[in-house]
Amino acid sequence: MKAATERAISAAFSALRPDWTARITPASLRADAFAGLTGATLVLPQGVAFAAIAGLPPEYGFYTAMITPVVAALTGSSWHAVSGPTTAISALVFGALAGSLAPGTPQFISAAIALALMVGVIQLALGLARMGVLVDFVSHSVMTGFVTGAAILIALSQLDKALGIDLPRPEALGEFTLALAERLPETDWRALLVAGTALGIGLGVRKLNPALPNYLIALFAATILGLLLGGEAAGLATIGTIEGVLPGFALPDVTLQTVRDHGSAAFAIALVGLLEAMSVSRAIALKSGQAIDGNREFVAQGLSNIAGSLFRCYPGSASFTRSGVNYDSGAQTPLSAIFAALFLFLILLLVAPWFAYVPIPAMAGVILLVAIRLVNLAEIRHILTTSPEETAIAAVTFGAALLIDLEFAIYAGVLLSLALFLKKTSQPFVGVGAPDPDTPTRMFKNAAENNLAECPQLLISRLDGPLYFGSVEHVRRAFRRFEIDRPGQKHMIFIVKGIGEIDMPGADLLIEEAARRHRNGGSFHLQTKTPRTISKLARFKVMKALTRERIHLSKRDAIAEVFPLLDPQVCATCPVRIFAECPRAPDVAE
Repeated sequence: MKAATERAISAAFSALRPDWTARITPASLRADAFAGLTGATLVLPQGVAFAAIAGLPPEYGFYTAMITPVVAALTGSSWHAVSGPTTAISALVFGALAGSLAPGTPQFISAAIALALMVGVIQLALGLARMGVLVDFVSHSVMTGFVTGAAILIALSQLDKALGIDLPRPEALGEFTLALAERLPETDWRALLVAGTALGIGLGVRKLNPALPNYLIALFAATILGLLLGGEAAGLATIGTIEGVLPGFALPDVTLQTVRDHGSAAFAIALVGLLEAMSVSRAIALKSGQAIDGNREFVAQGLSNIAGSLFRCYPGSASFTRSGVNYDSGAQTPLSAIFAALFLFLILLLVAPWFAYVPIPAMAGVILLVAIRLVNLAEIRHILTTSPEETAIAAVTFGAALLIDLEFAIYAGVLLSLALFLKKTSQPFVGVGAPDPDTPTRMFKNAAENNLAECPQLLISRLDGPLYFGSVEHVRRAFRRFEIDRPGQKHMIFIVKGIGEIDMPGADLLIEEAARRHRNGGSFHLQTKTPRTISKLARFKVMKALTRERIHLSKRDAIAEVFPLLDPQVCATCPVRIFAECPRAPDVAE
């Protein structure tokens, strides 16, 4: 067992060898360098903004933007996805720690770094266990509701800085609303003007030319305005000096108590990070035509967060904005993400001292810009107008994010999406079919929907969906309805051609139904063409209980096997005669 585990881990890590090195050419290097420079200018204000959302000093956003993308680029399967700090992850980090620790304190920072290690270990374990399909079972509406709720909380959290007044945290929404109404007249017009300038210029630049670094331009313009208004001397608080731009190596402080206190939050952050990474990778892959390996992405995200925790980073994931800009800028290989980290470091060496002059209201305006862009009105409208189930998932997640807790919102949305998924699979379609005489091949169709005559002695039913422990009772109830509504149809052919899965309870139901019909003087036959299903029927003793004569590969064979078992006297007077064998019924009677 140990040797097999070691081989599996060895195979997983050997599969992480870059598969894009053959694509590197002088032309691709130039393209990647240009895309990297573009990405560095984009992440410069984002690093500060996202760190502020997480409750951390600005330098931790830069550390995460330099270390995490390099490791993810070298080990992931996507050529264009760029990892680093993200809004959703930053909001979750703050929500997980702010209740027990003061933001910005050494204890808070240490816990955030420890979270990165815990998140990375969870993601790596899921990747090594080949659980890349896990995200397929989480509805996209979970992320839509969560991100929308997080965006509103992020925007509300910046109002005190944008207005220059003291407000409680927006997680206590009622208290926050009352305090805002009470202290709104105390608004500092300078802070409001600087924040409004950052927000307005950012929106305007994006509308005029989306290719321009609107965050950076907005921050620069608002900073100039803040200096013209008097800066810190006029009461405009500034970000302050960035302690260091080079992330140093340090082991994260993870104790058993840390795991107990923040393990649940770490799992939620790990899940959101994987959902973001897979969504970004797949979205860009649709444009580039590249194949994405989900398990490899899981492992890459885990390794990037583990490595990041060793260099004072907080949890990160693939960024929608930076990845999209990276692809649109002409990136050819993951070297673009590595170039972006390198250029960011070089730029910081030049501009880091200037952050001491950036007004906090200017940063608040940029964060408000980030929050506005997070709300995808088109996606929300699409969900509301197309699916009541997805609407419920998004609404529950959104409501939980605003009124309860961001971490709880993720779990609530995921559990609801899984519950609705299980509800659908637990109620597969069980229909009754009959041959359509108006088709050349007498194709079998749904009898009720097409008003087709049925054989008075033989019931032909079809299951579309899985036959497993969750759907057994639904199928059993359908069998009992058949018995009540069609007492003369003692023989039954059950078609499981479209079955998705069968387990032991499902197999036991088939054996039970066969025995029940046999006791009532009838017979029960199965028809399937799927080798996997036939193999499972044999393993679960269904084939032994029914015998090979009751399991068929086609409807024609099944009907031919059942027909001699029918009552010839009923066949002789039957008015419908829907099968090819039916005209020979009088001969059978003689």
